[in-house]
Amino acid sequence: MEPIVHSVFERQTGTWQYIVACPNTCEAVIIDPVLNLDLAELNISTTSADELLEIVASNKYNIIRLLETHAHADHLTAAFYLQQRLLELSRSKPPVSTGRRIKLVQETFSKKNNIPQKELYEAFDYLLDDDEDFDIGKISARVLHLPGHTSDHSGYMIGSNVFTGDSIFNPDVGSARCDFPNGDASVLYKTMQTLLALPPHFKLYTGHDYPPQDSGRGPTPFVTVEQQLVKNKHFKKGTQENEFVSWRRERDEVLNEPQLLHQALQVNVRGGRLPRSPDGSQRTFLQVPFQVPRSLV
Repeated sequence: MEPIVHSVFERQTGTWQYIVACPNTCEAVIIDPVLNLDLAELNISTTSADELLEIVASNKYNIIRLLETHAHADHLTAAFYLQQRLLELSRSKPPVSTGRRIKLVQETFSKKNNIPQKELYEAFDYLLDDDEDFDIGKISARVLHLPGHTSDHSGYMIGSNVFTGDSIFNPDVGSARCDFPNGDASVLYKTMQTLLALPPHFKLYTGHDYPPQDSGRGPTPFVTVEQQLVKNKHFKKGTQENEFVSWRRERDEVLNEPQLLHQALQVNVRGGRLPRSPDGSQRTFLQVPFQVPRSLV
């Protein structure tokens, strides 16, 4: 049995969000939901997440899990917001889950951003093991460890569909950067090998899409393994590891850091919870580091 897949694109950050449902039972999961952050207006809103809730309501889905592929550096997760809204609307509280290696990422960025340990302890309801199996209604799903972009990165195989996060991009985009803490281009190469060893008809759903201006296409949620093998511009059949790693490292050295890096990680290692307001108001404070002359410190 194959799931119903709703692919919802968030244009500001180029992020694909997914609702994956069992057609027989209407049990469903949500993968990588987005909170909207407007830096110019210093405003966080729930437009994208509310769109997901509308799809859930119109199809009468029962959300049983909120899944993250990794601690994203380019958008804020809406997982905690969705959990609270679903509790209000349906009296169900689906667990917010990600791979168990999130603990390493939490340790790294809690030190950088002075995040209290208690806020990390409460961040995720359930941590998933590599190759752990779970059901979505009558459909079997499996957790895949897909490191390289980040060390904590997981994907989800649901039927013949794999939700890859940032472990592989569409063929004319290629691959994700590997210069975040504990990222590794050689490890990403092996992850891409793993994905492209799957049956040719399997669909690989990507975490982002950035269609090249001359491509003539709009945002596309998936291509098949066979299409990736033939067309992926960074990694296709015959690409050697040293060739990929050399190119990826050279490319990463000249990339700017993601615009929302610091804001995103402070929220995402908390599972989508915002830092607690010091005055009990509807304001929150996210730290942004600056390089300053030694004389000013």
